[in-house]
Amino acid sequence: MNDTDYLDNQFLIAMPTLADSHFSQTAIYLCQHNADGALGIVINRQSDMKLKEIFMQMDIPVTSVSAAEAPVYMGGPVQQERGFVLHKTGGQWAITLPISDTMSLTTSRDIIEAIAKGEGPERYFVALGYAGWGKGQLEQEFLDNSWLNTPFGEPILFDTPIDLRWRMAASQIGIDINKLTHGAGHA
Repeated sequence: MNDTDYLDNQFLIAMPTLADSHFSQTAIYLCQHNADGALGIVINRQSDMKLKEIFMQMDIPVTSVSAAEAPVYMGGPVQQERGFVLHKTGGQWAITLPISDTMSLTTSRDIIEAIAKGEGPERYFVALGYAGWGKGQLEQEFLDNSWLNTPFGEPILFDTPIDLRWRMAASQIGIDINKLTHGAGHA
């Protein structure tokens, strides 16, 4: 694959035929895709946890009430004990992966401390765990008709109700995901 063929900064939309319980009807923000594999964050699976519980577990003092009440999402089945913060690019954080000019993924404690004080990024999404694929695995899943990719849209991540994100991400390219057939044909 060429660098232009990789799908960083795009959504992966689970096809209706994808029955894996971790990924059925998910929308995933693909943060990194290269020759070695891919890493993404599921954006439409909310946990029962609020961010205040993360602050308490990490012994971080909280002064931002809105941050304390922010939801925590289930980012995927890999390393579910580890936190990942998707956010608008900006700020200086210890461990950050730039995804695009406008979005980054940070995994360091300093961003969580800043969010607790109301000094973090203006827009953020906190998830536990991630979705990961080894070398060539995601490409094979595309050939198996498991995924559809669409452009990333900040309003879907930050403003769309969780139960609509899967459908709205697909609708960006004019697809009503609910009308896709469950069988794939090959010519």
